[in-house]
Amino acid sequence: MAGRTTLLALLAGAAALADASQGDREPVYRDCVLRCDQWNCSGAGLQHFRSHQPIYMSLAGWTCKDDCKYECMWVTVGLYLREGYKVPQFHGKVSLNAWFWSTVFHTRDTSLTEKMDYFCASTVILHSIYLCCVRTLGLQRPAVASAFGGFLLLLLAAHISYLSLVHFDYGYNMVANVAMGLVNLVWWLGWCLWNQPRLPHVWKCAVVMLLLQGLAFLELLDFPPIFWVLDAHAIWHISTIPIHFLFFSFLMDDSLYLLKDIPVPLKMD
Repeated sequence: MAGRTTLLALLAGAAALADASQGDREPVYRDCVLRCDQWNCSGAGLQHFRSHQPIYMSLAGWTCKDDCKYECMWVTVGLYLREGYKVPQFHGKVSLNAWFWSTVFHTRDTSLTEKMDYFCASTVILHSIYLCCVRTLGLQRPAVASAFGGFLLLLLAAHISYLSLVHFDYGYNMVANVAMGLVNLVWWLGWCLWNQPRLPHVWKCAVVMLLLQGLAFLELLDFPPIFWVLDAHAIWHISTIPIHFLFFSFLMDDSLYLLKDIPVPLKMD
């Protein structure tokens, strides 16, 4: 009973952390979401939102409150920039969830924790592919990005269903993740090379993709643990930590570029 209580507490704490990025906790952002929700997501405001919502957003499950969060995020970012503050992170859920389950799995190796570690790793890769689609195509063709996101969700569901219900095949899982990683690498690198003359900050993204793909060989070319402590998998985990800071720096630079190029005002209809 005590062990189960501890596990539930850990899960609750992780959920709270995952839902509490710095930007999500900002009073300006929270007040903006609250006001937008009150004005736009009930009564006539909600009817107006639904009548003007594109069909692809409706099919993707995009709600009025989701729209408020998105619009208020950009309002908060704009205020931070005008006041000269560092832009905070919003909605940091996917990567944190993957790191959480990776930590749980390496602390206690069970069938459940192993599956959650593997499934969340696949989710992170597919999320990166979706992010690349949004950045390369979605700004001009949002319907294409939404449809592709739906396809990736189906792909993830099929992947998880096969491993959970048919056969937990380590070889297949490795091949599938390598294939997804290669798609992610080629797409991001192609975009970086195409936009290098116009967007100098894309070098950060290119370096991240090359490093991640290079470090992936630690997963493929295993070796006995160094000092019987640091095996290839452990070194891979340690090596990927600083890479995420560089990728986040790229995302910040690119978001600031887009914010200046394509301002997004808050709509309070």
